[in-house]
Amino acid sequence: MSEKLKYTIIVFTENETGMLSRVVSVFTRRHINVESLTTSKSSMKGIYRFTIVVRVTRDMVEKLVAQLEKQIDVVKAFYYEPDEIVYQEVALYKVPTHIFANSNKVETLIRQHNAKVLMIEPEYIVIEKTGHEHETEALLEELTNIGIYEFVRSGRIAIVKPMERLNKYLASLEEQVNTNGTGH
Repeated sequence: MSEKLKYTIIVFTENETGMLSRVVSVFTRRHINVESLTTSKSSMKGIYRFTIVVRVTRDMVEKLVAQLEKQIDVVKAFYYEPDEIVYQEVALYKVPTHIFANSNKVETLIRQHNAKVLMIEPEYIVIEKTGHEHETEALLEELTNIGIYEFVRSGRIAIVKPMERLNKYLASLEEQVNTNGTGH
C-alpha cells in the first residue's frame, strides 16, 4: 500500500454558481477528508482558484485531479508536494486583556512567535500569526495554557514554485486552436 502524503491541489475554474459544491463532491464521493480549502480570484481575469489540502496516496491525488478536470467549468487542476509550493496560513487569537497585566510573558510569546497585535480592547486583545500550521498550533498551545477566548485559522494559501502551469496550458490550447485552423 502506498504511503499517504499531504498534497496541495490547485483547481482553476470559471466563477459559476455551484462550483464549490461540485468541487467538494469529488472528495466526498471518495470519502476523502479535506484538511483545508481556500478560494479566491486568480491572476487571470474571470478565473478563480481553489487551494485544497488533502492527505492521500499519489495514485489517489492523480485520480482526484483527473476527476476534477472532468467537471464542467473547471479549466485545469494541478497537485503539488510541499517542496513545490510556498504556502502560509493566517491565525487569529483572542486573548483576555488581563493576561498582559503585570507580566511580559505574553509579550515575549508574541515576539518569539513573530506574531503581532491587531486590536486592543478593554476585555480582549486580538493577535495575528502568519505561518505554517505547526507554527500557528504552537502559539495556540502556549496561549491556551495562559488563557484564550477564541481561535481561528485560515486555509492554506499557496503559490507554486514552478512558473504558473495554467498560463502554459492556456497558451498551448490557443496554439492548438490556431494550428488546427479553427482559430481566428
